[in-house]
Amino acid sequence: MITDILQAILAALPVGCMYALVALGVALIYNATNIINFAQGEFVMLGGMTMVTLYGEMGWPLYFAIPLTMVITTVVGMALMRVSYRPGKSTSLITVLIITIGASLLISGSALHVWDGDIHRFPPFSGDAPLRLLGATIAPQSLWIIGLTFVVVMFLVLFFQFSIYGKAMRACALDRTAAGLLGIRVKTMVLLSFAMSAALGCLGGIIITPLTMIDYSGGMLLAIKGFSAAMLGGMGSFVGAVIGGFVFSFLESFAATFVSGSLKELVTFIVIINVLLFMPRGIMGPRVKEGLEEEEVLGD
Repeated sequence: MITDILQAILAALPVGCMYALVALGVALIYNATNIINFAQGEFVMLGGMTMVTLYGEMGWPLYFAIPLTMVITTVVGMALMRVSYRPGKSTSLITVLIITIGASLLISGSALHVWDGDIHRFPPFSGDAPLRLLGATIAPQSLWIIGLTFVVVMFLVLFFQFSIYGKAMRACALDRTAAGLLGIRVKTMVLLSFAMSAALGCLGGIIITPLTMIDYSGGMLLAIKGFSAAMLGGMGSFVGAVIGGFVFSFLESFAATFVSGSLKELVTFIVIINVLLFMPRGIMGPRVKEGLEEEEVLGD
């Protein structure tokens, strides 16, 4: 029993890191633009599939393949910003939501033509031999995932607390109009948020593909999981995004271990439905909102 619990925990950690990276990308864009980006999962897919080509098939060394993969995916993320964000124009959130879903379908469809419909994987960074811990096992790639996710979270904390660009992005998240009046280039900050979000998703795809494999259609489910994690943690909260990602991964892992593997996806949707019904602001979201609420319009 103890071994089963430990194995469930070790299995949940890398998956939780993956969900956290996707949720952080969702939170980044939401903070800067109030857009919920359902194409976030496609950045994970692009990162994994590009590495399959460059590192797995062409044999490029990691120190060349990873930077080029990050650049390609970041450019796609910046292109998404150009078509989904319209500063100064009254574009409804529903319209932008449809645009991001359409972008997700476009990217996944393009990936099907560039690659194929098969499931792909490239070799782990440190081999496949599992490590044993008190009777449970963990793949060496999982340690890469956990370690790099910790580094990314620490970087984001330092970036938003101490860098001038991080503080400017926080100002835009609080009030884009006031930030613009103070001389902050809001459009540049929005572009930076899309670029960082794409890079986060790409990194997730690079480190998780050797463990879970990837195909052209895997992005939308990851986007839903990332959105669910961000909602559970409190939309727009970076700490909440990480907490939400790990809550979902642990629920799925324990459901698969002690109930049935076919029910783990159901757990996600049961939790998010209850969060939307009974705790719509999430774990870390604000509890009280004073004043009159008005319909949010991009560019206001």
